[in-house]
Amino acid sequence: MRLRLATVAAVLAGLAVAGPARADDRIIAPGVTAGGVDIGGLTVDTAAAKLSSILTPHLSRDVVLEANGATYRLTTTQAKLAFDALRTAQRAAHVVAEPPTPTAGGAAASTSVPLALTHARLAVRGWVKQVAAQAYRAPRNATLRITIKHLRARRAVLGSAIDATATAAAVDAALDDGASTRALRATIKTVRPKINANDLRTLNGTVITVDRSTFTLRLFKGLKLRKRYGIAVGMAGLDTPPGTYRIQSRQVDPAWHVPRSPWAGSLQGKVIPGGIASNPLKARWLGIANGVGIHGTSEEWSIGSRASHGCIRMRVADVIDLYPRVPIGTQVLIK
Repeated sequence: MRLRLATVAAVLAGLAVAGPARADDRIIAPGVTAGGVDIGGLTVDTAAAKLSSILTPHLSRDVVLEANGATYRLTTTQAKLAFDALRTAQRAAHVVAEPPTPTAGGAAASTSVPLALTHARLAVRGWVKQVAAQAYRAPRNATLRITIKHLRARRAVLGSAIDATATAAAVDAALDDGASTRALRATIKTVRPKINANDLRTLNGTVITVDRSTFTLRLFKGLKLRKRYGIAVGMAGLDTPPGTYRIQSRQVDPAWHVPRSPWAGSLQGKVIPGGIASNPLKARWLGIANGVGIHGTSEEWSIGSRASHGCIRMRVADVIDLYPRVPIGTQVLIK
């Protein structure tokens, strides 16, 4: 520590001895101080030496910045701080003595001269930028975990960041004012997440889950369970595909585009108009993916079993009830 202070002292005091070659014997007026040091009645050279001796250790203190629970230090070397003791004393020599006042007991009035301090503001901003990067606390978006029976929302968490402009200004002020404290607290601003709980409700206004093991379709609105429906799902070998999907299409009395599959027999590739007896897609259609969708069935006895060719069957009354509640883009979890 002594070696460090000696090194900083040499830097800070360097300019104090770099004055004119001849002595400056001007006398500073009584009552004049600089940085809290009384230099009244001294010559300029003597005052400069006194200021350098007393203030150098004080001015070599680090700036200690607290930010988001961590502590960061800026050395005077990093800030390129320079104290010109001679120039400070020369400023003091220009102060005209104030006449004694009764309130001061007949003594000369006190006058404080600002210290001749300089530092690299660009270096301070670079340091604050580095601190800001380390102290940054990212916000956490609200998230939604969809399970067959529940929608589990995790709340958003606010983040925080250093206000670099305000913090750099505070550091500059502390370095410019030799008498001030250099223990600072960074100016912190709140960083809000992009998605909060209300956004989750908007983004996931409607969710459908399909439980193939219990033959249950659940409808969630506003992240809450609203209705359950009995369903039939794909038979062995023609299983309803598990996964996460979205509703791609909606139709009333849909036409049936018969897939080119062996089970379709002579109907392969044909289109059966909607609303006729030979069309197995009754009343409504909510398309999911790859020809799989939710539709009504005339074989309501099949509800609660594995009976379809991959689609999700519902009772006609149920699919009519579900249809207006489900917009395009609704997320569907099949498990």
